[in-house]
Amino acid sequence: MTSVDNILTGKYPAKAHARRVADLLKARHGGAGAIYLEAQKTRMIEDSDETMPFRQRRPFFYLTGCLLPDAAVVYDAVADQLTLFVPPIDEESVIWSGLPLSPEEASKLYDVDRVLFTTDINSTLASIASTHNGKTAAFSIAEQVSEGTSFKGFAETNVSALKTAIEDTRVIKDAYEVALLRKANEISTKAHVAAIEAAKTATNERQIEAAIIGACIANGCREQSYHPIVAGGEGGATLHYVRNDVDLIDPDTKQRKNNVLIDAGGEYQTYCADITRVIPLNGKFATETRQIYEIVLQMQMECIAMLKEGVCWDDVHALAHRIAIRGLLELGILRGSEEELFEKRISVAFFPHGLGHYLGMDTHDTGGNPNYEDKDTMFRYLRVRANLPAGSVITVEPGIYFCRFIIDPVLNSPETGKYIDAEVLKRYWKVGGVRIEDNIHITKDGFENLTTAPKTIMEVESLAM
Repeated sequence: MTSVDNILTGKYPAKAHARRVADLLKARHGGAGAIYLEAQKTRMIEDSDETMPFRQRRPFFYLTGCLLPDAAVVYDAVADQLTLFVPPIDEESVIWSGLPLSPEEASKLYDVDRVLFTTDINSTLASIASTHNGKTAAFSIAEQVSEGTSFKGFAETNVSALKTAIEDTRVIKDAYEVALLRKANEISTKAHVAAIEAAKTATNERQIEAAIIGACIANGCREQSYHPIVAGGEGGATLHYVRNDVDLIDPDTKQRKNNVLIDAGGEYQTYCADITRVIPLNGKFATETRQIYEIVLQMQMECIAMLKEGVCWDDVHALAHRIAIRGLLELGILRGSEEELFEKRISVAFFPHGLGHYLGMDTHDTGGNPNYEDKDTMFRYLRVRANLPAGSVITVEPGIYFCRFIIDPVLNSPETGKYIDAEVLKRYWKVGGVRIEDNIHITKDGFENLTTAPKTIMEVESLAM
């Protein structure tokens, strides 16, 4: 058993999370008498007797570690008591779905003080309000409270502050959460290796996607963190490519395309991996793809080396752009001075997105405080605008893309067109895009890379042959 598996044999630290959220509410709003959250409801597919795919509400999971639908939780912050509520037996549904989890079984599974039925919610809330003489507040989330749930007896009911408090608390992961993310990465690495193997004979993007999903499910990730991106050739220039059904044979040359960009990760017990790799479809990278890959890999490695507690993410992002500019200057795609190209934001045409985002229960996890109204194009789409705290987990995913819709306006502008050599650029359109992405745990003195999927050119080519 690995050290990760050893950690995960314990219970998800729900009560520690409840305390952290309550402490933040106390600091911001003077305290909380009760925190109330509901699980996602069972929802039926229209015109069918089948349920819709289930995705647990993240705030509820953070305070319970529970994946049951139709459940609820109350944290009495004054008494430090966490109560999980599970649905009672519905005799008519037992024949179809079996017996639900009992309170006794739930008590053994989850880090809570007691387990009651959902029919006990109102009486429990009323008891907490009475115990505190009606002088404390109840916190919940707007539009996530069932009709009939009563907060009578509390001094106030706040439905606006809790969601933000949980989102901010989630930025810093504890050891259990890091273990979940590491496990998701371990399984997703197997999926990326399976994708490389499938790519040797694949004739369509969907065959590679099938290998990714199959490997994730077989190894314990029933769900994907997001729909996989499998983009052959010039499709890699589309950042959130969704087709995954295009032939890998070039219709003009009748030859296999040079490369495929794969952005995929499995979800393990709600925690996400998010990994991007580019692999050659012919065993070895074509010259132009290799050149761009080397630049992007240097961007990533130097940015990762910069990471530690307190580093400004804006500065790391800016470093990635400077390395991209140097590399594209060396290839002759750009011309001019490095400083002028940086100040004119020319590299944004080739690297238009942010360097990365927080990672956790959501792929684009909470607490990043982006500023999409920023007039500076280099930072507009940066999803994290902060000094990184120890305990956060962030993706580092630089890329260089050859997207005509982004580059052509820069190329055709009298002011900026002089910085790009159109003749040299012609050789690189077929690359599409190269992005390399790892998941990094920030520590006080540095970082841990949770991602072990093959990444160097030698590693990738040795598997792709």
